[in-house]
Order: sequence, then structure tokens, then C-alpha cells
Amino acid sequence: MHREIELGERRRGAGKTREYTMRRLGRAVSGAAVAALAFAMAPVAHAQEKYRPPVSELEVFIAEPMPAGFGVQHTDVDGPVFVDAKGMTLYKWPLKDLRNGDTGDRKAKEPFCAGVKYTENSGLMSPYPPGLVLPELDTRPTCEQIWPPVKAAADAKEVGKWTILTRHDGSKQWAHDGMPVYNSILDKVPGQVFGATARETANDAPALREPAAPKSNVPPAFNVKTVATGRLLVNHVGFSVYTWDKDQANKSNCYNDCLKDWTPVQAPQTATAQGEWGIIERAPGIKQWTFRSKPVYTRVQDRRFRSMEGSDISGWHNVYTQKNVEPPKGMFTVQDARIGQVLADSTGKTIYVYNCADDALDQLYCDHPDSPQVYRMAICGGNDAARCVKTFPYVIAPVGAKTGNMIWGTMWIDPITGKRAQANQQGALHVWTFRDRPIYTHAGDVKPGDTNADAWGEFNGYRNGFKAFWLRDDFLDNVS
Repeated sequence: MHREIELGERRRGAGKTREYTMRRLGRAVSGAAVAALAFAMAPVAHAQEKYRPPVSELEVFIAEPMPAGFGVQHTDVDGPVFVDAKGMTLYKWPLKDLRNGDTGDRKAKEPFCAGVKYTENSGLMSPYPPGLVLPELDTRPTCEQIWPPVKAAADAKEVGKWTILTRHDGSKQWAHDGMPVYNSILDKVPGQVFGATARETANDAPALREPAAPKSNVPPAFNVKTVATGRLLVNHVGFSVYTWDKDQANKSNCYNDCLKDWTPVQAPQTATAQGEWGIIERAPGIKQWTFRSKPVYTRVQDRRFRSMEGSDISGWHNVYTQKNVEPPKGMFTVQDARIGQVLADSTGKTIYVYNCADDALDQLYCDHPDSPQVYRMAICGGNDAARCVKTFPYVIAPVGAKTGNMIWGTMWIDPITGKRAQANQQGALHVWTFRDRPIYTHAGDVKPGDTNADAWGEFNGYRNGFKAFWLRDDFLDNVS
């Protein structure tokens, strides 16, 4: 199947869904289930925003007191994030349990990301024992060189959730909700979020960083999750929320037989409309939430969190607080695959991303062309560069190609070293990038929708390996 970008919806037609009689937890929220509505409005665009993602609607967040100069910036795929006085994205490093221990920052404690230059792996991720020498030691950076701490001035004052922690050298660092915040050396201009993503990871992923972000401005009955197609609205349990084309503005037409498959998300009696969120009365004493004037529902047959299966039914759609920007027009397609949908090149070949973090205590990334390439070369070609390029070819971009957003881009790559090259350097390739990292196809994929290299590498491709660019993953609940 070959078509232009139609992110996140695959039509199967009404009446073809599986029978499912079990009623799941959390399909309706009543006044007894949640506290009275308590969510605050914030401006759609913050005064300090220096970039506006090219999407029709932006997510609304809850404003909070911040240090002088700090602000909130909307981004292409991670929604609103905190930024410093220069407009640069702030990140945090949550503590994570790995197979043989944990690493990361502990809440309200001295930041762990410091000036130590690690030379050996930690052994936190079996089966590798500790003590193995790390690559490129002569140029290996420290954690704080890759993740510069956001320092607080000597006379800075704590405000709201923003506190000040003391680092190993006595300097002061800002923290949000107890978590130290950092910049990423990969981000060069406001709006970039190249350091890390807000998407959840599955299986044995490393101890990853994530953007520091304000809370989404949604009622207690809802939550927002970052998926490959945008900021997905779910209920408080985690099940997807949907809208129906046959409804009218602020009026539900889903009654009788419709209610066998769709459950209106009820609003507490004490709730009040505010901003993008409204309330309609379905029957005397029965209220229903609306979002951007559309009544919202959960699907009775949804078995998994963050499901997109309801959007296969004609007229029904997942709900997003903010959709992701689209890939460059005319260069990519969407293909149906074994467990969902994948992004593919213009010929239908599945796109792959490479994931990597080393096993030192500071868990530095190794999936970027400015980082050591020995890990990727070992996985894709047995340390044979030519074999690596043949097995996982780069996706070539036209010279001079523009994307109109921050998350998609192009880069010159030396295919022999895997490192960044100079423009028009002899033998260099001009390739497409996502989050400032090259993307690939796989030589073993024969027809559109093939994903034969998905989970290629260590720990199903999450620690050192390749993953298909899933736009929709019905097996792993749409986590990355």
C-alpha cells in the first residue's frame, strides 16, 4: 500500500472490530471518582516563545511561577517544555532501575551528572560485566559537558516548584519539582529538543533523559501522553479518548446502539467549563466532557492503553492536544505493517531509527553522529563500514532540502566513519535526519510494510540497535 502521509488512522470499516464484552476499569468518571475540577488556564503562547511549530493547534499548559527569564516553549513533537532565559530546552534525568542497579538523579539530592570522566562500563546492564574499557577515551566527555547544568546565580531565589540544589563543586543548580535541570549541547537554537524525548520507552531502555515540562491543562479525568503522532489525550486510567464526526458542536448524537461501543466521558456534577474544555448535559443530571467543542468518549473494546484501534472505525478519531509536525512533503509515506503503521520512504521501504546509550554510570548517548560509532558499526555490520551501509542504508536527502520545522532536518555524513562530514566533502552523503540523527532503511525489507529489522540489536533495539519508525504500534501500546 503506497500513499502520502495520513498519520495515525487506518480504516477498516465499521462493524469489523472484535467482540469484547468485558467492561474495563475507568470508562466513566463521576463526581465520586475524582475531586472537583481544578485545572487552571494558561496562555496558548508564552511571551518568551521564539519558535512556533507548524501545526494548527498548540497544547495549553498550566502556568506556574518560574525563575526570572525562564519560560515555556512549544515544540514539534514533545509539546510545551521549560526553557531557560536563552530559550533553550531544559532536561531532567530521572533515576531508573536497570538490571544490576540504578542510575540518574535522585529527587532533591546533589545532582549525579558531574565532571567525572568515566573510562569503563558499569555493568548495570547484563550480560556485560563491569570494567570493559569504553571507546574513544581521548575525547570522551564528562556528563556535565554533554548535559551542562543550568546554574543559579548567587543571589537567585527559589520560586514555586523551582528550587536550588548544591552541586559537587559547591555551585548552585536549578531544579524543578526536586529534579535538577540541564541543557543539551545538541540544541543550538530555541525550539530544538535533540537531547531527549518525552515518549515513554519499553523493555530494557537505558536511563534516559527527558524534557522538563509544565503540566498539561486538562481536567483530573484526563492525561496527555506523547506518542509518535502527537500529544495523545487519554483518560485518567490511560485509555484513549475519541471524538465522532456525527456529533455536532457541543452536542452528542451518540445514544442507544452507539453506546454499546462508546462510553461518554462523564464530568462530575461540580465541574465547570473552562477554556478548551466544555460540559454538555446528556440527560438530566448526566454531564459529559467536550474538548474543543467536541464530545469525548472512550471505546468499550479498547484493551490497551493509548490505543488507536478506535480510529479504524469510520467517523471516529483519536484526540490530540497537539499533533506532531509532518515529515517533509513528498519524501515519505505511511505503510500498514504487522502490528500497526510505519513511516516509510517514497518507495515504501520502512524507516528505522538507531538507539544507543553506553553502559557507563552517566549513560551518555551513542546514537548521534558526533558520538562514538563503534557501537552502531558492531550491530549493523560487524565493524565493517561498507557492510553496515549496505545493510542499513542512509535515507538520502536532496541537497538544499528544507523541512519548515525543527525536528526534521538534513546532515552530511561520512559513511566510512559514521560521523558528521563537511558539506560536499568527497564521499559524504547528504541524508535525512530526525531529532538530529540519521534515519535508515534495511536491505532485508522487500515489500512495503516489511519490518524485518525491527528490534535488531541489543535488548530489542532499545539499548544498542534499530527500531522501525512506528507511527502506530498496536502491540506495545504506542510507546517508542
